[in-house]
Amino acid sequence: MSIYAIGDLHLSFAPGIDKPMGVYGSRWHDHWERLEANWRRELTDEDTMVVPGDISWGLKLEEAKYDLDWIENLPGKKVFFKGNHDLWWNGITRLNRMYDTITFVQNDFYLAEGLYICGTRGWVTPDNDDYKESDERVYRREMIRLESSLEKAEEHMKAKGESYNILGVLHFPPVSKVGHFSGFQQMFEDHGVKHVIYGHIHGEDGFRNTIVGDFQGINYQLVSLDYLNCKPVLIKE
Repeated sequence: MSIYAIGDLHLSFAPGIDKPMGVYGSRWHDHWERLEANWRRELTDEDTMVVPGDISWGLKLEEAKYDLDWIENLPGKKVFFKGNHDLWWNGITRLNRMYDTITFVQNDFYLAEGLYICGTRGWVTPDNDDYKESDERVYRREMIRLESSLEKAEEHMKAKGESYNILGVLHFPPVSKVGHFSGFQQMFEDHGVKHVIYGHIHGEDGFRNTIVGDFQGINYQLVSLDYLNCKPVLIKE
């Protein structure tokens, strides 16, 4: 009963959605076929997969449903967080009524194997050269959502008398420039989170210029599909 993660699935099974990811480099060639093979090889129905966003290219839920149905038929329980391309993601209550093995997390947490999985989409951070006034509103809102997720987990742990064990999840990287610091990082630090996963970053240049590993006592782990070469990474055995 292990926990795995992989983000940025970028699926497009719906008719009329033409998004061949192979144009973005060899790591994306036949990515969904390689993902399925690796997923089925690594996971059983007793395991959990955390997916930090950019799940489907569908613009509407009826389009994304082709991709969600495909994921539903893969082994394990799936925990979804929203990405910037998940424009179909609306109505969290409705979404969570749709599938037996998929949970959509927003302003909340998911508990698996004693690990409290908390997070939000995130956003570009103030250290980004292109950060605008319009980004500030979204950035602040996403920090509120992250805080809500963390506080609900902490309340649950306290009520149950359970030990503190949180996995932080973002879609966007926690900071735009390596060595800088953001409100997301401060919030994780304030809540004692020691491990954070995120996606969104693609390509060799992106991989070289993002935060990976220990930074101020927190381990940051990039789990985008192309970075992982379509193979889910083990988070907890």
